[in-house]
Amino acid sequence: MISVIGAGTWGTTLANVLAENNPDEQIMLWAREKEVVDFINNENKNILFLPEIRLAKNIKATANIEEAVADIIITAIPAQFLRENIKKISDKIKTATIVNVAKGLEIHTFKRMSEVLKEELPDAKIAVLSGPNHAEEVARKIPTATVIASKDADLEHLKRLFEADHFKVYSHDDVIGVEICAAVKNITAIATGVIAALGLGDNANGSIITLGLREMVELGRNFGANEKTCYGLAGVGDLVATCTSTHSRNRKAGALVAKGMDFDAIKKEMHGMVAEGIWTCKAVHEYAEKNNLNLPLTSQIYKVLYEKKELRHAIEDLKKLI
Repeated sequence: MISVIGAGTWGTTLANVLAENNPDEQIMLWAREKEVVDFINNENKNILFLPEIRLAKNIKATANIEEAVADIIITAIPAQFLRENIKKISDKIKTATIVNVAKGLEIHTFKRMSEVLKEELPDAKIAVLSGPNHAEEVARKIPTATVIASKDADLEHLKRLFEADHFKVYSHDDVIGVEICAAVKNITAIATGVIAALGLGDNANGSIITLGLREMVELGRNFGANEKTCYGLAGVGDLVATCTSTHSRNRKAGALVAKGMDFDAIKKEMHGMVAEGIWTCKAVHEYAEKNNLNLPLTSQIYKVLYEKKELRHAIEDLKKLI
């Protein structure tokens, strides 16, 4: 059995990819919402997060996380909730292979998700999957490429589990780089959402994406990432997709910021879907302050989100700082 912890859009999509690729395997999908569990088990649809897609019949949903214990587990829950949820089953999955697809850094500890998992599961094999992977397109079998990185997991086996005609998987060895790219691109997408909502144009958008790439490289270097990773699928590929697509939750969050909404209002407006960049911005800003890194884009987004700085002042200050 393979399990997916987290039945949001991406978790459900990956569960369906795995189920279709491996029809003889049962794919267990853990969800918090009883409504989601019932609809998947009775109607083969995730009515809240992926209502237009008919799911494979070898997917079974559960609201009991202990039923999601398996030899291979995909963790698809928001980064800030990964540790608390994995603790609930850590004694039962000590030597499992864990593939994390959440994107972010843990607030206050600044831990990457693979580090969080390794702390809770020191004997487990940890991999991370990331790239320009909007779930809405993968679910509809629109061609997509992704990378999967690990230092100890069997990447060839994992590639075979995930790879399909429409879902190309490339193995990678730079776990740090893949995770840092995944985190930073979400912060940049908030900024491009602001740019789009304010009608500031493509030129400004291109400049912001370039600045986001610069901050991705800077943070990655500080963490020990390979700079080349920033210029590949996990870096530029995901950055461009997230910053320009209407599917992007973080870009949508930026558009809501431009309308004057705060964090609580944004969460309500997005109907339970999480924009990881809001939390990651806090973690990256605090890390940058502690380590004297110059990340002006992240800094100004943080001040708007967490210090209630007026957006027009943040834009003016950003122009002065770059």
